[in-house]
Amino acid sequence: MEENLKQHASSCIRVVFFGPESTGKTTLAKALAKAFKTKWVPEFAREYLEEKRARTGEICAPEDIYPIAKGQMRLENQALQQADTFLFCDTNLLSTEVYAKTYFDGWCDTRVLEANKVNHYDIYFLTDIDVPFEQDLLRDRPHQRHEMLAAFKTALNENNITYTILQGTHEVRILKVMDCLKQYA
Repeated sequence: MEENLKQHASSCIRVVFFGPESTGKTTLAKALAKAFKTKWVPEFAREYLEEKRARTGEICAPEDIYPIAKGQMRLENQALQQADTFLFCDTNLLSTEVYAKTYFDGWCDTRVLEANKVNHYDIYFLTDIDVPFEQDLLRDRPHQRHEMLAAFKTALNENNITYTILQGTHEVRILKVMDCLKQYA
């Protein structure tokens, strides 16, 4: 497996928020990291693609998938060094795979596919689309939210990953996650 996409070993419980754009993943990761006094991992693709768009005017292309995955794993491994009990991940490489396959007609970098067979997250929360869509410069699928949610569910099911669906307001979602995690704290 590609060394740059390998997770570092840790006793931390890795919690990933998984789902379509504008479903509250960042809000959840930040809030829960604060509540549990630990670290969270932001979405590397956002910074990478915003910088690319500002520099070139272009959006994501197939050759961006590996650098995005590499940057995401670097951020995760860095945060892991300072995390306590939990590490909250705004996204992961399986999400990168879902978006690559959606945007590039079923294609994803084989290094990312291999990493997704090996890397492990302890708890997955699938964020539903029942919160308002907030447009920004990168979000481009406000009318395809149902299709994107289905793609994320399919990825979880195809990989035999157990998950909990988060629905409702951000506050309701935070309380549900906290309830699910209290057995570990």
